[in-house]
Amino acid sequence: MNDIISDLQDMRYLNWTRTRKSSGTAGSFLKAYDDSGKKKKYYKLSDYDPVNGIIGHECVNEIIVQRLLNLLGFAHLDYMLIHGTVRIDDKEYETYLCESEDYKNPGERKISLEDYYAMEKENDETPFDFCVRKGWEKYVYEMFLTDYLVLNRDRHGANIEVLRDPKLKKDRLSPLFDHGLSLVCRCHTSEELKKFDVMEDKRVQSFVGSSSTLMNIKMIPKDYLNILPELNTKDIKKIFEGLDTVIGAEYISKMNEMIKKRWCSLDNI
Repeated sequence: MNDIISDLQDMRYLNWTRTRKSSGTAGSFLKAYDDSGKKKKYYKLSDYDPVNGIIGHECVNEIIVQRLLNLLGFAHLDYMLIHGTVRIDDKEYETYLCESEDYKNPGERKISLEDYYAMEKENDETPFDFCVRKGWEKYVYEMFLTDYLVLNRDRHGANIEVLRDPKLKKDRLSPLFDHGLSLVCRCHTSEELKKFDVMEDKRVQSFVGSSSTLMNIKMIPKDYLNILPELNTKDIKKIFEGLDTVIGAEYISKMNEMIKKRWCSLDNI
């Protein structure tokens, strides 16, 4: 796989800013950027706690989900998983972080779908109906399917962006991005991992759909699901290649189980 840099990189030059977790707990997600090269690059870390350091594995989730999206043929933001040394509050940590590049075309400006919908919606039009009217239903179906397979908890209105080109008077949706809060992201111990039910219909944030990924998947036309490519056990296993030294085998096994079972369940929905 060419989406992991395993050799330790010196990333201590990055300056990190905090984004509080929506749950209001003690941790935070740290982000940084580097605009010294030809293309601006963005970086993010997994869940960080000032006391315990980097405690999450959301960056690994981004790589797993992007590999799944590659198999499905869905457009998405490309991430690179980098093994690096970072400095936060005068402390150094060896960790894995995600790198991505700006996905806007020259001349495009971005706005969250939530804000765009507020400006452009008609009467009592729902976000889902709004997207259908704009011709974005295929995007929504791909998003619903992805979020169901990995139990993405964080598809709020700012995690979908509209890219606007004022000169060409064209609008398009950004590629799918930000899948860190998915899979077994809240399992930090072996005990939590063992108790985790991969098929539980947990409450999620979903601006376009409902708070249930299962209910959202039921909004997808059967004809669309019938044309999806086949995913077999061998394909799903490839999603985790090269990650055995990054995250424990028990985590890989649980996430493998989740994607496999949720994919197989589509026939019965």
